[in-house]
Order: sequence, then C-alpha cells, then structure tokens
Amino acid sequence: METLKIEFVDVGEDFLTARMPVTSRVHQPDGVLHGGASVALAESVGSAASYIFLNTKEFAIRGLEISANHTKSKKDGDVFATARFLHKGRTTQLWEIRIVDEEDRLISICKLTTIALKKDS
Repeated sequence: METLKIEFVDVGEDFLTARMPVTSRVHQPDGVLHGGASVALAESVGSAASYIFLNTKEFAIRGLEISANHTKSKKDGDVFATARFLHKGRTTQLWEIRIVDEEDRLISICKLTTIALKKDS
C-alpha cells in the first residue's frame, strides 16, 4: 500500500473507502492507470474491509478470487475504491469494489471473494 500511496479515507457501517493517486508510479507505458494497480487497490480495500467487518479473532480471512472490469481510463488525479458486501456468509464473502474518479465516474468494477478459515485454538 505504501508503494502505491494507498490511504484509507472513509469507513461507515457497511463500507470502507481508500484513495490512490494516479501518477507515473501506477501508469501503463502509454500514461494511463494500469489495470493491475486498480486491482491492487481493490484487493487492498476489500481485504482491509474484511478485517473491519468480520470476526478476525476466530477466523483468518483469505482471498479466493478477484476479477475486474475496467470501464474508463485515467491519466492523473485520484481514484477512490469503496468495498461493500454483496454476500456475507459464514464461510465465504463476496465484495463489490467500485473504483471511481473525483467526479464519481466509474473507472473499474471489481469482485473479490474471501473465505473465513477457523483459526487453530
């Protein structure tokens, strides 16, 4: 998160939001936001949300799958990723992570599946 300059900026009853600056640090060779950086942002905010909203004293939370659709390019400024549950099961959880720009235009939509594994006593 430090490498990509990701920082958490808001948390609510059912969401967590992080911001990432779009600079040459996260650009593709042609100067736009790299999809891999967007996915790293999405997984970072989804994983952190898991630790906030799930029982991590009894369970270890691990990612199972992440997918992303990129809908708009971005050259500079900031992007904001917000993670919310689509499904909060006892064993598996499904997160929707929307990445938007400063004008709330959709940049990427991601889906993260996590699993809660019982910790050894």
